[in-house]
Amino acid sequence: MNLMPHVTLPKVGTAEAWREAARACLSARIPPEAIAWSRGPGEAVLWAEDEPPPAPKVGAIRVPESFVHLASQVVWHKDPERFARLYAVLWRLRTERELMQDAADRDLVALRQMERAVHRDIHKTKAFVRFREVGEKAAPRRRFAAWFEPSHFTLEPAAPFFARRFADMDWLIATPDLVARFTDGTLTFEEGVEKPYLPEDAQEELWLTYFRNIFNPARVKPDRMLAEMPKKYWKNLPETAAIPDLLANAETRVREMAEAAPTRAPFYAKAIASRPPPPRAPIASPGLISALKEEDTCTRCPLFANATQAVPGEGPLDARLMMVGEQPGDQEDLAGRPFVGPAGQLFDTLLRDAGIDRSKVFLTNAVKHFKYTIKGVRRIHQSPNGGEIAACKWWLAQELSLVKPKLVVALGASAAESLTGTRDGILKRRGTLEEGPDGLPVFLTVHPSFLLRLPDPVAKEMETEKFRQDLIAAKEHLERLLAA
Repeated sequence: MNLMPHVTLPKVGTAEAWREAARACLSARIPPEAIAWSRGPGEAVLWAEDEPPPAPKVGAIRVPESFVHLASQVVWHKDPERFARLYAVLWRLRTERELMQDAADRDLVALRQMERAVHRDIHKTKAFVRFREVGEKAAPRRRFAAWFEPSHFTLEPAAPFFARRFADMDWLIATPDLVARFTDGTLTFEEGVEKPYLPEDAQEELWLTYFRNIFNPARVKPDRMLAEMPKKYWKNLPETAAIPDLLANAETRVREMAEAAPTRAPFYAKAIASRPPPPRAPIASPGLISALKEEDTCTRCPLFANATQAVPGEGPLDARLMMVGEQPGDQEDLAGRPFVGPAGQLFDTLLRDAGIDRSKVFLTNAVKHFKYTIKGVRRIHQSPNGGEIAACKWWLAQELSLVKPKLVVALGASAAESLTGTRDGILKRRGTLEEGPDGLPVFLTVHPSFLLRLPDPVAKEMETEKFRQDLIAAKEHLERLLAA
């Protein structure tokens, strides 16, 4: 019987060690079925012999950035098959260049599920670690300790967050797998331990008082609360002792809040109507050109009547990439420029993460006037309807003709409707290429404002990462189009 080479990865630095070992095995053309993987002691591998992976051959091994990020997360999952699954996909990427864009591939579906589980677990670690003071308060640096039981091996990827957040104190976080220790600004890891004794902390009473005061009984949804704070974490969270009483008295507190509410709103919607229209903000970068300025007085649909001004597209007229959003928001309507509000600021960050230079992208919207409803003194966004999108298609067509991009990214359902003729199933279609006007390739994804509207922080973190990966995939599509 031939024994398989056995690659044992360290408990600390697992992600980097797997990447180097996988690179070496791939360079040596060792197929997935011929390798056994494990992490540290405790993960048994049958029919394996201990031998080091072969040295990498000369020459770079290039894989999509989306796979590199996927692997950097999946390695922390507890599934003992995670390394083998990753290597199997890496092996396939040698010949299947478009594999990472196949949303239905069974191997990728399994890895994406692991990735989401790791994301959730890292978020739970950041949210539910509770420190107790264990050192002398007169010491130069205060000392704290915490016990936590993550579902996966996520202490190492989560620890830098605590090092940044609590850089002025010494602390340790103990888990059954590893112990993270931060002393005098240096982060180290040790073998895991059983739950240690941690003395009661006087700060916990202050924390409980704060928790009781920020608890909003009008927003109590027990199912949602349990989804955000699963009961498996309750035994290590001091605030959970107050939850049963807070839930039991929620209805009474809501009634008291309603009786104490003011009967007259202090502001009125007419404050918005009386504001004079501001001048158009200047374009920030000298290389950007605002197209079709003379169309600011467009009256082809009723939206012009209540908007401050039309917001045309903006960017270099030789841009190879055009990104089309839905419509201007409140800040864009006032500034006269696209993607400058909260969604635009998030968009800028994610563009940078994806390696896309905004100054080289032509940014525009499917509809050029702000559609909204007034609530108090706020203008609340409303999605444009099919007639309003159709009325603005001529403008988008002129921008496409003017810029002549190689690839268009449709951000959200309204952009998809304008460019492909339908808005249906945008979440199922995201990450795919479809045919747009005159055969122009259109890459579909969500609008960044979708991320801002998600109330669940775990879902928001996951969807933000998916959007970042969509942008990376769009960049890779563009590079292939330019190379063709």
